[in-house]
Amino acid sequence: MTRRTHAILATALAAALTLGLGACKNDKSDSGGGDAAAGSTRAPGAESGTIVGGTPVKGGTLTVLSNQDFAHLDPARNWTMPNMDFGIRLLYRTLVTFKAEPGAAGSEIVPDLATDLGRPSDGGKTWTFTLKDGVKYEDGTPIKSADIKYNVERSFAPDLTGGPDYAQQYLADDENYKGPLNGEHLASIETPDDRTVVFHLKRPVAEFSYTATLPTFAPVPQSQDKGPQYDLRPFSSGPYRIETYDRGKQLVLVRNTNWDQSTDPVRKAYPDRIVVTQGLKGGQVDDRIIASEGADASAVEWMNLRPESVSKVLPKADVRSRLIAEQQGCTDMLYPNTSKAPFDDPKVREALMYAVDRDAQVTANGGPAMGDVATSYLPPALAGGTKLDPLKIPSTGDPEKAKQLLKDAGRTDLKLSLTVSSGDKTRAEALQQSLAKVGIQVTITTADPSVYYDTIGDTKNAPDLAILGWCPDYPSGATFLPQVFDGRTIKEKGNQGNVEQFRDQVTSDRIDQINAMSDVTEANKAWQQLNEELMKKAPTVPMLWQRRPLLAGTNVAGAFGSPVWTGQWDFATIGLKDPSKSKG
Repeated sequence: MTRRTHAILATALAAALTLGLGACKNDKSDSGGGDAAAGSTRAPGAESGTIVGGTPVKGGTLTVLSNQDFAHLDPARNWTMPNMDFGIRLLYRTLVTFKAEPGAAGSEIVPDLATDLGRPSDGGKTWTFTLKDGVKYEDGTPIKSADIKYNVERSFAPDLTGGPDYAQQYLADDENYKGPLNGEHLASIETPDDRTVVFHLKRPVAEFSYTATLPTFAPVPQSQDKGPQYDLRPFSSGPYRIETYDRGKQLVLVRNTNWDQSTDPVRKAYPDRIVVTQGLKGGQVDDRIIASEGADASAVEWMNLRPESVSKVLPKADVRSRLIAEQQGCTDMLYPNTSKAPFDDPKVREALMYAVDRDAQVTANGGPAMGDVATSYLPPALAGGTKLDPLKIPSTGDPEKAKQLLKDAGRTDLKLSLTVSSGDKTRAEALQQSLAKVGIQVTITTADPSVYYDTIGDTKNAPDLAILGWCPDYPSGATFLPQVFDGRTIKEKGNQGNVEQFRDQVTSDRIDQINAMSDVTEANKAWQQLNEELMKKAPTVPMLWQRRPLLAGTNVAGAFGSPVWTGQWDFATIGLKDPSKSKG
């Protein structure tokens, strides 16, 4: 899924982070090191399994401070990483989920509502799941297999937009299906009894267990469905239920007394209440958590630490110890519009690949403490921890080679438009300077983050160039390369993955071949090979692998960045040191 653009940290953050940051380190981490040493450019918590505050105590009120509302809480529509984390960990359970552990262990899947990870048959084209005994909704009624089927069917409804589309991609005989509201149901999902759900797929999908971690595979009882209004009050199958929700202002969660932890070892559910305060202005969130007064001592921030807050955080050891900055597992890329000249010419795209100064992008993003030069499309998390580098282009680019490629293509005086989210203007200016060195003139246009994806996702009016990132929905190349580079995924409006509008039959055929592989290990190798082949075709330019800086209050415990949900707090384990000190 696209990573929503966050504020860009100033270069001062990278410099200041060289001081090192003290924090508790999980003994189970296999990173092999302790705190970042003085003089290190490693960000706090980055790839280290850092946990803020030690082990929580049950009870109290956790506060979440945010400058924005949720995009969606309806599990059929929830497809942005922090929102998926919040919904899946607190409000609804899925057939399968991820372990709630820091570091690499947090990328491992375990059964959630299901008794196992699913049982494939028919060469991987049929997957059967059995629900656990005793799983219930917030009103005490049992969760049934038909409720899983119903929510998957809801994800096809035209008025429930924005959610994951894997069900549409994978399920057999789903062409022209428009959801269950008219009484029509998918024959490709069977529920022979209340505890069994069977999915029939168009083709073998070896990693369907991972697909079943998505909120599409959470239960929704038909009796509770309210169409688009379900966004305001999802019916809980998780450890908390919604008490009140005033959109853009406040969401209050309280315990779901019918949730049984004996059926759910993943979610710890430490707080009694969770209060999400929304609509805060500017640096209010950072300032309040830095001060940690009253209820704010028991608070975490929703969005990234702001650049102007750096000088307030890093000089103070007690505040630094509450900061993490985990790898997001996403790749930020420059997207040329390949549907028209000049980027319909592979040679011009190759020139762009050599023209970009990726070191300058790292600097503009906050320096090496806050991100690494991206040398391939697949981030290290999808390549066994290896930083793939098939083209071996210098991180500062190769302007002379870029100019020669442009000359060979007969394109020596290009004038291009670049549209970026307003928070990415500094990076856009760095890119503008890089391309000027090879004779490309770039005009920058900024768009508000709230409309940015609609702007660049309008294929008929898309700019020449755009900057955005892509994050895998789970640790597999199957949730990265097909979404970004398969021409069959292009939509006229709301085109979120293949923004560059790259159409290549060889690539699409190869994607189908890899998706049909039953051996996950072999499939992972094949994705890496396809990554190399795509880099040579240069449909986009990988630039940056980012980290996510987040700050917690002094009374927060059990807090770490999830390796799955782009470094956002894992809400399955977060709690308080002393619940009696919390308010709200």
